[in-house]
Amino acid sequence: MKRIIDYKNGETMSLEAIIKKSDFRLAKNGKNFLSLVFEDKSGQIPGKYWDANDENAKTFKVGTVVQLDGKRDIYQGKPQVIINHLGALEADTVDMSQFVQTAPIKKADMENDFEDIFLEITNGAWNRIVRYLFKKYHDEFFTSAAAKSNHHDFQGGLAYHTLSMVRQAENIADQYKQIDRALLIAGACLHDLGKTIELSGNLDIEYTFEGNMLGHITIVDEEIVKAAQEMDISLESEDMILLRHMILSHHGLLEYGSPERPKLLEAEVLHNIDEMDASINMITKALDKTENGSFSERIFGLDNRSFYKHS
Repeated sequence: MKRIIDYKNGETMSLEAIIKKSDFRLAKNGKNFLSLVFEDKSGQIPGKYWDANDENAKTFKVGTVVQLDGKRDIYQGKPQVIINHLGALEADTVDMSQFVQTAPIKKADMENDFEDIFLEITNGAWNRIVRYLFKKYHDEFFTSAAAKSNHHDFQGGLAYHTLSMVRQAENIADQYKQIDRALLIAGACLHDLGKTIELSGNLDIEYTFEGNMLGHITIVDEEIVKAAQEMDISLESEDMILLRHMILSHHGLLEYGSPERPKLLEAEVLHNIDEMDASINMITKALDKTENGSFSERIFGLDNRSFYKHS
């Protein structure tokens, strides 16, 4: 059976998919409709279910696996499916895991990788903080998405994004010996750990109240402070101030949510690694839905730019 990613513009679609988002809305013409996002292992595609009623909203809710029949189309530069027929499948007849996007590396393999990575953090205080917080948020870290929609927005995306950044940090530290390898790796490990609290859900990902009010940078800094106090590590020490600065500055600019701009070589590198890894994921995701010789849909997280897919 074809997957979402396999269909080209204008082709008739017929496949099974899971509903990732479902919003009951009222159009300008007064008609009700469901704004839906369908997902399978290969990707996502939005579509509108017109003339919807309350019963349809209950049937086609988030997490429902459906038989989707329609036609792939382009609307405002982005792929969509024009729905001809939609039918809910019985939950006990399908394997839900076959429809949910997950990290391309198995959870157990990533867990083992991080155990090896911790050995590279040779500073005692940083090592203890990282291990303490990874143990505290282990389950959430390895199952959470890294974002609501822009980059690594899939189950296990947070761990995969973090692991990818650590690998880049290792290579950069190998190339530039003046970089404090332990500090850069510790910062990469912890930089987005606050998203375990900021975000909720593996399908319809939403911001929590705490996430909306505080943001993941503030959240993880608070967690670092509490961990240090629990283990009697001085927050006034240079080591702890440097580690906290790595986290607080990793978005780079004040208008992007960082209370401080990078003032360490390692902090500047961490910010750029984060930007690069997120950008590569967003561009790759868009190009996966683009035919050779065409431009991708506009990418919101990259200033609404389109990218060309060459052969």
